[in-house]
Amino acid sequence: MTVSPLTPPALQGPTAKEKKYDRQLRLWAASGQQALEDAHVLLLNDGGPGVVGVETLKNLILPGVGSYTIVDDNIVAENDLGINFFLTDDSLGKSRAEETCKYLTELNPDVKGHPVQKSLERFLGGAIPQDDYPPDPPTLADPNALENYSLVLFVASKQNNRYLKYVAAYCVRKALPLFFVQSLGLFSHFSIQLPDTFPIVDTHPEPTSTQDLRLLKPWPELEAFAMSKTEDLDTLSNHNHGHVPYLLLLLRFLNDWRVSHDGNVPREYREKKEFKSFVESKARTDNPEGGEENFDEAAAAVLKSLNKPTLPNGLGQIFEDPNCKKPQRDSANFWVVANAIQKFHETHGSLPLPGALPDMKAQSQDYIQLHNIYKAKARQDVDEVIKSVRCTEADLKRHTPVGTREIETFCKGAAFVKLIRGQPLPEYGPICQARQKPLHDTLKDDDSLLSIFVAFQAYDLWLQEYFDAPHETDSPTSSEKFVLGSLKQSARILIDHNAHLVSPGDAGDSRHYVNKIMPRIEPILEEFARADGAELHNISALTGGMVAQEVIKVLTKQYIPIDNTCVFDGITSKSAVFHV
Repeated sequence: MTVSPLTPPALQGPTAKEKKYDRQLRLWAASGQQALEDAHVLLLNDGGPGVVGVETLKNLILPGVGSYTIVDDNIVAENDLGINFFLTDDSLGKSRAEETCKYLTELNPDVKGHPVQKSLERFLGGAIPQDDYPPDPPTLADPNALENYSLVLFVASKQNNRYLKYVAAYCVRKALPLFFVQSLGLFSHFSIQLPDTFPIVDTHPEPTSTQDLRLLKPWPELEAFAMSKTEDLDTLSNHNHGHVPYLLLLLRFLNDWRVSHDGNVPREYREKKEFKSFVESKARTDNPEGGEENFDEAAAAVLKSLNKPTLPNGLGQIFEDPNCKKPQRDSANFWVVANAIQKFHETHGSLPLPGALPDMKAQSQDYIQLHNIYKAKARQDVDEVIKSVRCTEADLKRHTPVGTREIETFCKGAAFVKLIRGQPLPEYGPICQARQKPLHDTLKDDDSLLSIFVAFQAYDLWLQEYFDAPHETDSPTSSEKFVLGSLKQSARILIDHNAHLVSPGDAGDSRHYVNKIMPRIEPILEEFARADGAELHNISALTGGMVAQEVIKVLTKQYIPIDNTCVFDGITSKSAVFHV
């Protein structure tokens, strides 16, 4: 009987989806991609060109956002064709929302686009009263208008943006992320409003910063391995002596140090320098290389690796939060896992071991064995945290358990978890009072781009006054010269108000401050008056790319988004981020 040779199973290659999104999967992995595909982004365009919003969507559609909705009641006109690259001559006279959606979707057929040809007033359910501030809680005529969306993009118009206040207040109450974007002539800016508590577990820190080697507090398996490899260190051959992993060398020499220092490890800088010299003295120099790389690595690691574990400030603040100390049945998964990590830290005096190892001079077999020891300890720590999470879930009678992968990710990056405390969107009135003094000082800097943000505020303030007052379209109030004068007056009001809050009662100082700042703001206002509400495609395209990058951070809850306002100067090609 002839026996056919066994054919090895075919290796499974990447799926079509993995091939399509290969590069971005390397950035935010499958979990981030899934979060992106589950998202539904709402674009609100209130009468302006809206190009910056379309360009933002373009950069979300290409990586595969699940779906998007464009709210825009405008009809495509001639001036749209020169700045919106997702319209054609055949689009003239048709719905701008529908035409834009049609061409955007061609970029990625897997993404679903939904055009809504309605004004903001109709979309939100009716007219919004012209109050200075929205009521609390904010009430939209249609309370379900913004339901079922993951994030809102509000693109500034060339009209009064009073709808923004209502949308922003509603998003605060619903814990819905909101981006406010303005692009005008050669300048642009965007601000981010995040929910009151917005945790980011996977912040993607530098790989070298995630290494927790536990040299001052080794566990039994690590100590035993170090002893087996360094017990006969002096009698090893030159080859083997030069390939002992530096972690094991440090553990061996720390034990030697303890013997002569009453059981203490080097803690102060002077002691660490002395210990470093001690390590260097143990290297062999009579070998063909004239030294040993593994001993150089050990000496270099003394100052950065022999430190007592400390609780990062950010994580400490999370542990002190009442949501962490006492999670509830309906608490977010983040707080349940944070509570378990806190209990782990209280028990062991350290965070769960990440399990990562740096590269080092070593024989492959030794490095693999050492790596497995660290991985096993990391797995043991994760299992303890998972057990704690499950106990909490049982006590609170939670219906849906926290996913194991979510717990593992938290444990691995616990030291770098970021809890962002969201704040209301910067308004187009006086600069946020809590930030008066720092912004006041920043604005004094001749090179500060904060003047762009103040100019946009002045523009919005002027819009409010202009569109609330009766006027004729062809009246002198619509001329560029009159607009510029009105913009300058609005800017002076804002700057003077800020100066009075910082230095109350000092009118002379206030006038000096205004006169110092205005020359840097006036050229920006001149560009606003010249643009007359128009966008430049290249500025809006670049700004849309920046906004989309921050949107992806928020949707995937990976990496750390800006805090909280970004401005761009298209003349000098410079950008800056400010906390306003």
